Amino acid sequence: MSYPYPDFTPPDFTLPELASAPRVETEVATADGVVPENFHGTSNHPEYVHLGEGRWILAPESRMDSVLVLRGEELDVVEARRVKNGDRVVVGRTENGEEGIFVHIDGFHQASDEAADKFTFRTRGTRETPFSRSYDDLYKVLRHDRDHGHIVWVLGPAVAFDKDSRDAMQGLIENGYCHGLLAGNALATHDLEAALFRTGLGQDIYTQHLRPLGHYNHLDLINKVRRAGSIPQAIDDLQLKDGIIYACEKKKVPYVLAGSIRDDGPLPEVISNAYEAQDAMRVHARKATTVIALATQLHSIAFGNMVPSYRIMDDGEVRPVYFYIVDMSEFSADKLANRGSAQAVAILTNAQDFMTNLWKNLKA
Repeated sequence: MSYPYPDFTPPDFTLPELASAPRVETEVATADGVVPENFHGTSNHPEYVHLGEGRWILAPESRMDSVLVLRGEELDVVEARRVKNGDRVVVGRTENGEEGIFVHIDGFHQASDEAADKFTFRTRGTRETPFSRSYDDLYKVLRHDRDHGHIVWVLGPAVAFDKDSRDAMQGLIENGYCHGLLAGNALATHDLEAALFRTGLGQDIYTQHLRPLGHYNHLDLINKVRRAGSIPQAIDDLQLKDGIIYACEKKKVPYVLAGSIRDDGPLPEVISNAYEAQDAMRVHARKATTVIALATQLHSIAFGNMVPSYRIMDDGEVRPVYFYIVDMSEFSADKLANRGSAQAVAILTNAQDFMTNLWKNLKA
C-alpha cells in the first residue's frame, strides 16, 4: 500500500542563516533532575541541532517540554526530571539556527490548490464543519498503519456505555486497528461491567434504561476483579466473553490504565502513581504513528503533550504522526491545540456515532 501521508522536506541547510550557524552549545547538569538555567525546551516539531561543519542532526522523537541531551553525536530527548548529573544538556532559547538549534515547522507542508485569498470563511473545524474528508483520510491512514505503524487509542468511558460503540471498538481491536490502548480506571471498569451485567453505570448498554440497584454494578464488578487479583483472572473466573478489555487480553494488545483522584477501587492494573503512569504512556508515545483520542479531555491533552508530530521509521523515512481528537464540542480540541498540539485534527461528534461509523467502513 502506498503511503497515505505527505513526503517530508528537510530544511535547506545551505541557506545563509543556517550555513553560518554556530555549533550548538551544551552545559553539564550538576544534579539529578536539575537542568541548566538556559536549557532548550523542546516542542513536538522536528528539531535539529548543529554539531559544526554543516552537520545537523534531527532529534529522534521530539516532544513538548523536554530537553535535549547530547551523547557524543546523538541526541536524546529527556524529561527534565530524568536528567542525570553529568548529562550534557543543550542550551539556547532561539529556534532559527542562531544558536545552532533549528525548529522545522514546514516539513510536511503541502501546497494548497485552494484560493489563496487573504480573507476567507470557515478556516477551522467547528460544529458546522462537514467531516467527510477527515473520515476518508482517517480510513486510509488506519488501513496503512494497521500493518505498517503503531495505532494508539486514548479512550474515555463513553465508548463502553453503548453496545454498538463497544462492539465497534472490540471489532477494531480484533482486526488489528489497535496496537496500544490508554485509558483510566473508568473505561476498564465500565467495559467489564458491561461484559458482566450488560450495564454502564447502571444503565442497560442497549436500551439505556436504568436497572434496579444498577448503581451498585460497577462497584460489585471492581470488587470481583480485586478478589480475583487481576483483570485476566477475573475474565476467566467470571467467564466474560466480550468487550474492549476482553479483546485486548485476547489479542495481547497492551493497555495502560492511569489512575485519578476520583477513582473507585481501583482495578488492580490501574497505575496509581502519576509519574509511573506517565512513563507507561510514554512507551506508546515513542511508537505512535496514529493516535485517536476519544471522549476524554484530560487523557487527550496529557498524551498529546507526549507525542511528537513526526516519527523516524526504521528505513530512515520521516513521516507525520497523526493525532485525531474526537469530542462533542470544540472545547477539548481547542484546549489541546492551546497546549501545543496544533497538528491535532478535530472531529466533532459523539463517541458512539464516531465508533460505529468508523467500524462500518473499516470492516468492509
